[in-house]
Amino acid sequence: MRSLNVRLGARSYPIHIGPGLLTQAELILPHLRTPRVAIVSNETVAPLYLDKLAAPLRAAGVQVTEIILPDGEAHKNWETLNRIFDQLLAERCDRSTTLIALGGGVIGDLTGFAAASYQRGVPFIQVPTTLLAQVDSSVGGKTGINHPRGKNMIGAFWQPQLVLADTDTLQTLPARELSAGLAEVIKYGLIRDLPFLAWLEAQMDALLACDGSALAQAIERSCQNKAEVVAADELETAKEGGRALLNLGHTFGHAIETGLGYGQWLHGEAVAAGMVMAAELSHRLGWLDAAAVARLSQLLQRAALPVRGAALGAERYLELMGHDKKVIAGKLRLVLLRQLGEAVTYGEAPREEIIAAIEACCD
Repeated sequence: MRSLNVRLGARSYPIHIGPGLLTQAELILPHLRTPRVAIVSNETVAPLYLDKLAAPLRAAGVQVTEIILPDGEAHKNWETLNRIFDQLLAERCDRSTTLIALGGGVIGDLTGFAAASYQRGVPFIQVPTTLLAQVDSSVGGKTGINHPRGKNMIGAFWQPQLVLADTDTLQTLPARELSAGLAEVIKYGLIRDLPFLAWLEAQMDALLACDGSALAQAIERSCQNKAEVVAADELETAKEGGRALLNLGHTFGHAIETGLGYGQWLHGEAVAAGMVMAAELSHRLGWLDAAAVARLSQLLQRAALPVRGAALGAERYLELMGHDKKVIAGKLRLVLLRQLGEAVTYGEAPREEIIAAIEACCD
């Protein structure tokens, strides 16, 4: 087992990474206020892993409530969130009940937002079962739901007590979901860790083959990068850089997800295409050379990720991007690349260059 910490003072918490962690109740018990939990999962993950997590907890004397939700990004909304509240209230769960998110990013975001809101805040634990959730969404305390006008527009910062990343769960992950997670892994190399980017280029075949050692190393390095960024700018308030840099490709990518309808593209797929758009714009601004853009595109293609965006039209992209959370006083701030391994937030890109970059990267 590999372990590291997200250092946030009184809100600090550990991340444990390794095989067979679901059944190790002793990792969870110290983080419970009382021996009562509500495990939130979905119809895909629950049949595979819910009993593995719940049975050892019950054997340790913990009262377990099970909440099973429909699967998919299309269900990351108020209606599904209320299903969590309905069952918590029906089961008379109190403020000392710990919610446990067992699933991918959608389950983690929904459960975290429910925990932040239920009785004005209850503790929760992240048990991510997808690569994307293990390297990104489970760490850092961003929770929320989607709105028809924009992704993740309603939510709260609410840090977990613990992140438990069992790498065995990745063995049942569909190839498309694995690739989607690799997009977020590649992102860390692009924004702040050039040696990691080179390592990913060397290890991509092993990662795609679900090699346990390679995956554990990639997850640990990704989580370490995110933990450092979150510790320095937890609430994403830095005027320049800071936590916003973790959103490389996300402004373009969220436009794809919203424009096509949630769930048509996986989040990581949209981010991959968005990172190519960001790199293309960085090239047009004179920061990245063509070889660097090609290097990024080739790595994404090796990871079985799209490098062309959805054909929404540049004006539709700009309309949707106008709802991005990095918009300040009506000004769109994008995360771009000064060079590979160095990201910046930038609000001065000319509109015509943004349009040109979108059009160059879309079919």
